Amino acid sequence: MIQAEHRAALEAALGYQFQNGAFLERALTHSSFYKSEKGRREPKDNERMEFLGDAVLELCVSEELFFRFPHMQEGQMSKSRASIVCESALFEAAKGVGLGDYLLLSHGEEQGGGREKPSILSDAFEAVIAAIYLDGGWEPAKAFVHRNVLPLLDFTAHPELEKDYKTRLQELVHHKTHGKQVTYRLLNEQGPDHKKVFTMAVVLDDEVLGTGEGNSKQSAGQAAAADALSRMEKQP
Repeated sequence: MIQAEHRAALEAALGYQFQNGAFLERALTHSSFYKSEKGRREPKDNERMEFLGDAVLELCVSEELFFRFPHMQEGQMSKSRASIVCESALFEAAKGVGLGDYLLLSHGEEQGGGREKPSILSDAFEAVIAAIYLDGGWEPAKAFVHRNVLPLLDFTAHPELEKDYKTRLQELVHHKTHGKQVTYRLLNEQGPDHKKVFTMAVVLDDEVLGTGEGNSKQSAGQAAAADALSRMEKQP
């Protein structure tokens, strides 16, 4: 039901060309689209694909957490994954590829603004992940998630990840300097009490290794540690 030129445009936006277009069409089909059809024997909407796509997405994010935060424990990784991957992030990712323009909706759902509903778009986006996985396998699906989802996920905004940045930095410094400790300094704070912005520096022997900003001293210190890690890990 998707016209060839529309499919080509969407594939260009997705960065993936389907071998089997039926997977893509199924992923774009909202449950309302076929509800008026009588006597259908099996579902033709994207709900089952949404289930599979969610699992593929969880694996991609789990892998990212596993390698980015090597000291994070299993329970903490589960909580972090649940808080990071949310409807709002998937909604933004779906809007980024213009997914709403290609959804197959009932007339009533379309009149009700279905093409802009976060729940519908985020579910369809997960179904598209499944479609790519079914059509091309793990690597294309993973590449799609890395290209369109992970850049939207703010890993550094979550307090539960703070310890891991600081732990990684301290271990790296300990290894390179034979036991020295880093310290954190408040460089600046500005803004009203309800919306302050803090600037922190992470320091070793009066040398600033990195700086960062945040809405709290903790998040600013986290950002400073991440900045220092990025700089140090690039050094030979």
